[in-house]
Amino acid sequence: MASQLCGIRATLRRKFPTIGWRFAPFCKLKRLRGCFGLALGVLGAFGGQIYASDVSALIDVLRPPSYPWDFNGIIATLDHASIRRGWEVYKTVCSECHSAKYLAFRELIGVTHTEQEAKALAEAVEIKDGPDENGEMFTRPGRLSDCIPPPFPNEEAARAANNGAFPPDLTYVINARHDGQNYLFSLLTGWSDPPAGVTLEDGQSFNAYFPGGAIGMGQIIDDGAIEFEDGTYASQSQIAKDVVTFLTWTANPEFDTRKLWLIKSTGILLILLISVSYLTRFKFSSLKSRKIYYLPRK
Repeated sequence: MASQLCGIRATLRRKFPTIGWRFAPFCKLKRLRGCFGLALGVLGAFGGQIYASDVSALIDVLRPPSYPWDFNGIIATLDHASIRRGWEVYKTVCSECHSAKYLAFRELIGVTHTEQEAKALAEAVEIKDGPDENGEMFTRPGRLSDCIPPPFPNEEAARAANNGAFPPDLTYVINARHDGQNYLFSLLTGWSDPPAGVTLEDGQSFNAYFPGGAIGMGQIIDDGAIEFEDGTYASQSQIAKDVVTFLTWTANPEFDTRKLWLIKSTGILLILLISVSYLTRFKFSSLKSRKIYYLPRK
């Protein structure tokens, strides 16, 4: 076909030399066909690599389902009662191994606790400070400006107490993990017996939502593991839901403020839109549609 088009082009150029016949792109059809085949080959190899990686990922880890979190709406805010219960879960269960060293006691005021309650929580811990006038370190009661102290003095001590595993800091763990809320909830409720062919070392448990399946953290929450101050029944799913809500707030302390700004900015923009529409329609329409003529003197 390409040779026939080239022949037609040559014949037309002889009969009509003054007309610029341009069939050059058709003459390059074979070259384009080769480039197109090369592109398809590259895309096929790339797609095969992605498919292989997805298959291997599905083998190594189970993808968490998507849960209907009540704070994921456009103007939905966090449940502060749930945040307080999540703080109780962290303080009672999680703080034995995991730190929240980027969270200060003063940030709890007005969110989960009153100022007096936050002061009492801070004064209940001992903070290492110094040096004093003699150049020595000392301990003192905590203040509101202090961050929550970690359970271990350093990483080596944390690994020694957890069979070589290092418990991560939980302050920003929701943002540090892909699909953080769903992943963490599934992880906290996903312990099970290892399937056939999976061998665990001493101190390890099986969790299908953890990469590789073998996790150094055992099943730490169960029905009735703690008692909430407000009387809410502490089922496993309730504990997991509350601690996920709490960690969502620690990772995004401006969560509710952003939703409030959205409402305010939407209201302001709506007022501006109505004002501009009114001025354009009833004030400036006559200026836009008028015509100016030059009438010379007679």
